[in-house]
Amino acid sequence: MHKLVQIIRFESARKLTKVPKGHPCSNLYGLAFKLEIHLEGEIDYSTGFVIDFNNIEKEFDSIRKHLDHNYLNDIEGLENPTSEILVEWIWNELKPKLEGLVKLVLWENEVSRVEFKGN
Repeated sequence: MHKLVQIIRFESARKLTKVPKGHPCSNLYGLAFKLEIHLEGEIDYSTGFVIDFNNIEKEFDSIRKHLDHNYLNDIEGLENPTSEILVEWIWNELKPKLEGLVKLVLWENEVSRVEFKGN
């Protein structure tokens, strides 16, 4: 069994709508997200790959169009786009497209991340 990790970067704006008044995240702000996509599988010896990293990027492209340089709160299901809600939303979009997906890790900065292994 091989474990692969592809890193995707995207930038988005958001504000959290369910935090107490005066909380810094109740204001509009931007983040440069880093998403780790973790997959597991066996090598297909006809190609030498478990999955081509380029194919992972391609499968994420339709999701990137919604997230990158956009206001997350305007996306259905992300009206209160905490990182926990966002990583689950990404999982639900990506899981049907990527066989072997086992975990997503969403970094909002160099010290804060959320890990999600599906429902």
